[in-house]
Amino acid sequence: MRLIAVIGGVIAAVLFFFAVIFALASSVQATTSRLAISIILFAVGLAIIAGIYYVTRKPKTVIQRLELSGEMKAAQIRCPNCSGVADVNQIKIVSGVPYIKCAYCGNMFEVVEEPKW
Repeated sequence: MRLIAVIGGVIAAVLFFFAVIFALASSVQATTSRLAISIILFAVGLAIIAGIYYVTRKPKTVIQRLELSGEMKAAQIRCPNCSGVADVNQIKIVSGVPYIKCAYCGNMFEVVEEPKW
């Protein structure tokens, strides 16, 4: 994978070099065809650089830590529809919000923490 990135970088550098050469040549003789070729070479070089970035990027790992201020006790989660005890292994996170499906009535509800006061 690293060799592909190096080869792609060299090819992109060569394309950028020729894009500059064609741009300078178009300014001397005022030809639009050389300027168009320069723009195309520059765009292909940018596409190669973007491809290298896409291929070699690493996925981000998010680690969340929870600091508790005191002793905590787990409470049972009850379905608001049938008051059945829900299985905590069935919790699914949807758009950052925890939802759980009741095994008794099939109701899908949001898991909320009630205030302690």
